[in-house]
Amino acid sequence: MDAKKSFCLTALTLALGCSTTVFAQNELPEPVRVPDGNTVAMETVGVGQITYECGPKADMPGQMGWEFKGPKAALNDRNGKQVGTYYGPPATWESQDGSKLTGTQVATAPAGAGNIPYQLVKANPAEGKGAMTGVTYIQRVATKGGVAPAKSCSEANKGAREVVDYQADYLFWTAK
Repeated sequence: MDAKKSFCLTALTLALGCSTTVFAQNELPEPVRVPDGNTVAMETVGVGQITYECGPKADMPGQMGWEFKGPKAALNDRNGKQVGTYYGPPATWESQDGSKLTGTQVATAPAGAGNIPYQLVKANPAEGKGAMTGVTYIQRVATKGGVAPAKSCSEANKGAREVVDYQADYLFWTAK
């Protein structure tokens, strides 16, 4: 059975429908592929904003830049119904059933100009019982927008905050 068909069957059993935009693992950059032994348990579309703040770059003394401050997004199923939220810091994915989790970033990979990168996150054990229980990895793909502002960041606007729109698919994986 091909990956697309396998994913669709998994998604249908969760009553989430079947995506036409799901990424086969072999089509993604190696660093953000989910390790073998995991299967998609839930698929969502995150739609929201990312906040950036102008300030000194931590890794470049004397230089200024836009620093990521955190996301705030609705997690929707493919029919547009909200099934959870994504916010931070720390990065937290929360289902409407109250279960939630955080994680540790494993890797990122470029996703095209103007788009935040693909991302692979190793999930921490979920709090509460529900949709987030047993999630091993969260994978961010199909990103649109969300990059730091193009406007200047200098001493003159230090502390300024900018909010940018973004969208991304969040795939939640569990051990087989």
